[in-house]
Amino acid sequence: MALDSKVPEGPIKDKWTIYKDKINLVNPANKRNIDIIVVGTGLAGGSAAATLAELGYNVKAFAYQDSPRRAHSIAAQGGINAAKNYQGDGDSNYRLFYDTVKGGDYRSREANVHRLAEVSGNIIDQCVAQGVPFARDYGGLLDNRSFGGVLVSRTFYAKGQTGQQLLLGCYSAMNRQIARGKIEMFNRHEMLDVVKIDGKARGIIARNLITGEIERHSAHAVVIATGGYGNVYFLSTNAMGSNATAAWKIHKKGAFFANPCFTQIHPTCIPRSGDYQSKLTLMSESLRNDGRIWVPARIEDAKLIQQGKLKPTEIAEENRDYYLERRYPAFGNLVPRDVASRAAKERCDAGYGVNATGEAVYLDFASAFERYGKEQAKIHGIKNPSKEKIKELGQAIIEQKYGNLFQMYEKIIAENPYETPMMIYPATHYTMGGVWVDYNLMTTVEGLYCIGEANFSDHGANRLGASALMQGLADGYFVLPYTIGDYLSNDIRTGAIPTDTKEFDDAEKEVTDRINFFLNNKGTKSVDHFHKRLGKVMWDKVGMSRNEKDLKAAMAEIKAIREEFWKDVMVPGAANEMNVELEKAGRVADFLELGELFAKDALIRNESCGGHFREESVELDGEQKGEAKRNDKDFAFVSAWEYKGEPADAVLHKEQLEFKDIELKQRSYK
Repeated sequence: MALDSKVPEGPIKDKWTIYKDKINLVNPANKRNIDIIVVGTGLAGGSAAATLAELGYNVKAFAYQDSPRRAHSIAAQGGINAAKNYQGDGDSNYRLFYDTVKGGDYRSREANVHRLAEVSGNIIDQCVAQGVPFARDYGGLLDNRSFGGVLVSRTFYAKGQTGQQLLLGCYSAMNRQIARGKIEMFNRHEMLDVVKIDGKARGIIARNLITGEIERHSAHAVVIATGGYGNVYFLSTNAMGSNATAAWKIHKKGAFFANPCFTQIHPTCIPRSGDYQSKLTLMSESLRNDGRIWVPARIEDAKLIQQGKLKPTEIAEENRDYYLERRYPAFGNLVPRDVASRAAKERCDAGYGVNATGEAVYLDFASAFERYGKEQAKIHGIKNPSKEKIKELGQAIIEQKYGNLFQMYEKIIAENPYETPMMIYPATHYTMGGVWVDYNLMTTVEGLYCIGEANFSDHGANRLGASALMQGLADGYFVLPYTIGDYLSNDIRTGAIPTDTKEFDDAEKEVTDRINFFLNNKGTKSVDHFHKRLGKVMWDKVGMSRNEKDLKAAMAEIKAIREEFWKDVMVPGAANEMNVELEKAGRVADFLELGELFAKDALIRNESCGGHFREESVELDGEQKGEAKRNDKDFAFVSAWEYKGEPADAVLHKEQLEFKDIELKQRSYK
């Protein structure tokens, strides 16, 4: 089938406006007769459920956590982008659009990104009205900070806990609709399949995670908002429960999966401390506003630090290599995530890493303490302040901005980051790939929508910091509620969808058979055993840098692990009870298929692009020597994969990307 992105005609700045003016609507009396299922209640799903219910639709919302408040969006730290230009530093909708397309290395769909930039300002107004406590400056106006890959300050934030505050705003909007009876909430439920009737998504099969009961739920449309698949790497910044099951199930029922190999490695995470770890902790990229990243300039100093014989504070300024400032003078420590991550890996691989494993670099706030301290001393009229006083005043400002992050670091590492530089290392974080959607956010299955991180649409090959919250809330509050009405306007006479049909019977049987298989399989190895092995292959061969030989080996190894998993996995417990190992087994089974498709997608994309660095594709000379080399002639497309059974047999469909408003050029941050 041909991919139709349904991007409207006309100039880019008018597309969304003209489109909304001509879209079909459902009148308020008819909305009462239409049911919508929303799976996932993070920022995308929660905002969509609240808005659709507010409009008058009947919404069923599903969360695998005990409350939408615990969705993984809560973990987002640094902020949310919007082109308000409150700082007067030259920001605009166009500049946000441009930065996002450039930051994504020219692999996103222009029309979707421009729409995102257009609605970004509305999100801030909406959230302020909900009472989200964004940081404010001394005059009471909303404050902004800068993030990687941009030259302006457009990131709105609430200390280092922006995701939590936005989620509470969204959850309060949901609660209002739950109280009105417009949202029926299903906590502790996991979607295990989608049900199609006459080619349209008409419901889901879900498991009650407390009783184990299998349930059927029908609706006129289904919305998937279940986040990304970073946990395919086992170790990632995602919560342990974050998974790809809903997205993978709809892929197997006909929804194309796009750009699976586009994953983001986040540059500022707490380094791992051993093989026993089950997840990694993110430190917000906003820290790069004030922290300077460095490693020892001399290899002998690095060796002494690794052995614990030298402290970073004992290394003189001239013996430090502030490598991002050296290599990328225009952007310095605020280069995009893929550039910062690769640069850290390069230094550590060369032997300059600074912890016992050699996999860490320093993030140092000493000069920020001094800068802010001197400013504060002037403000408070303190003449000739001592060094100690300057440091104390500066630390107070840093604490206001990032206090909870410093606290978190100290709890995990047992070192005080106010006294010694933080250690950071890249880790798997966000996934730019996901379910393919058109301009309406509909998948290749009619009536099946996908929003937020679960879809592929806005970030190309690398997401700029603070854009995830922006996309989730844009999709949920301001895009989907319009576009879904256009589709549902044909369903006003359909009536309730019955669940006692053959299609529901078949889907439920498939789900039940799989559960019974896991519980009756007399294997010898735990689910985690296989997940860790998959993660190691993914990180070693499909991680920050990739090459043809390793990718082919990875595909074969993942297939072998998958075959062994189905023979030898052991799942204790029963089906009719709370069974966390059973939940995990289903999710890891999906990761074992997705991992192979991920490697296959990486293999066909023989170019270095954004978060996807291909060792065979590097600039060999000129100013960009050693940097990623993109190939626009052959790879300016979205790879959308159609399910055909084995991941190796997936069929590639290409959506060619057109750039009419932004010139395709080399991405330089120097």
